[in-house]
Amino acid sequence: MGFMSGVTGSHLFNMIMIPVQLIIIFMTFYYFVLSMFGLFRRPEKKILEPEKSFALVVAAHNEEAVIGPLVDNLLNLDYPKELYDVYVVADNCTDKTALIAKNAGALVHQRFNNEKRGKGYALEWMFHRLFKLEREYDAVIIFDADNLVNETFLVEMNSKLCQGHQIVQCYLDSKNPYDTWVTNTFSITFWLSNRLLQLARYNTGFLNNVLGGTGMCISTKVLKDLGWGATSLTEDLEFTMKALISGIKTTWAHDAIVYDEKPLTFIQAWNQRKRWAQGQVDVAGRYFFPLMYKAFKERKIMYFDAAVHLFQPALVMIATFFMFANLISGLQPYYTQVFDIVMPWSGWQILSAISLVYPVAALALERLPWRAYAGLILYPVFIYSWIPIVFLGFVNRKDKSWSHTKHTRSIKYDDVVKEKKVSSS
Repeated sequence: MGFMSGVTGSHLFNMIMIPVQLIIIFMTFYYFVLSMFGLFRRPEKKILEPEKSFALVVAAHNEEAVIGPLVDNLLNLDYPKELYDVYVVADNCTDKTALIAKNAGALVHQRFNNEKRGKGYALEWMFHRLFKLEREYDAVIIFDADNLVNETFLVEMNSKLCQGHQIVQCYLDSKNPYDTWVTNTFSITFWLSNRLLQLARYNTGFLNNVLGGTGMCISTKVLKDLGWGATSLTEDLEFTMKALISGIKTTWAHDAIVYDEKPLTFIQAWNQRKRWAQGQVDVAGRYFFPLMYKAFKERKIMYFDAAVHLFQPALVMIATFFMFANLISGLQPYYTQVFDIVMPWSGWQILSAISLVYPVAALALERLPWRAYAGLILYPVFIYSWIPIVFLGFVNRKDKSWSHTKHTRSIKYDDVVKEKKVSSS
């Protein structure tokens, strides 16, 4: 009787543990192969002649500390002034954001709505107003109020649009990578993503890039045809998937750079990432299966890859479950060790060691200064903190309340350039 119950228990446990292991193994190899495409820069032909017109839209909620330097930065880009305008949406502001932005030279639109709160709603409101203007723009570019951008930003975006691309994501750099250990480790995650995920997808030539919340360039035609409609906690991810389902790819502009302010404290970073996790779980629930269906129906890997991207929160939870199950030695005889069948344990150790080198490789490939490597010491703390954050994001996935990250680093673009030169020397 004990033998039979043991066999039954083993069979039932295998029904859980074998699929769990297969998912982890597949995702490990998938991202390993994908990252290999980020080890090089694909040659690009650029169109340098200014042609396209842009509406630069900044969504700002109580950002009086940082809005001035951004507007000044945007109005002094290396691009014909007659081909772009800067708009600031002062969304439910109770400070001097609107006044400072106006005095700096931006076209300011004030919005007050206590029910529909958040960046996604503010952008949708602004787009409706833009489309009613006499002037028509070829594309809209979205920024956050804490940003600064490199001088050739619009030159790069113009080139992408002239090549026929309709949605473009820029390189997301850090404005304050060395303020605290949190800003340093947070910056490392962005540098790694830029190189080994975003550039990697672009280099394949057939995968879809993912919008990153700021530095997003979207053709006016696409916005009018699809409608914005992205009002979740991760409006960037939502619009990426909405456009892709309609067959419109997002591409990557590695040389168009936004310098984004990273949270100074662990609590601020925690709250921001929790919002991202909630939003990604929400978007995954709506788009994962439609993307998988489209992938198999049309036999296009870009849809499958997008679904894999949305699966990441689930992967974190699955891997965490497997890790804890593996810690209970009494359970191990009750399931088949698929990892041992696929590859000897020494092979998995080598693969794990390679994954630990990923951040170092990203920093080296992007030619970042030695100062940037200091964050690697506490980088594991930052990464493993994603585990409880993802679980909280899943539990609170229906909570749509927007948590605002306070920005305080009021520095100018010239200061960012000087800092980079000093760090590199």
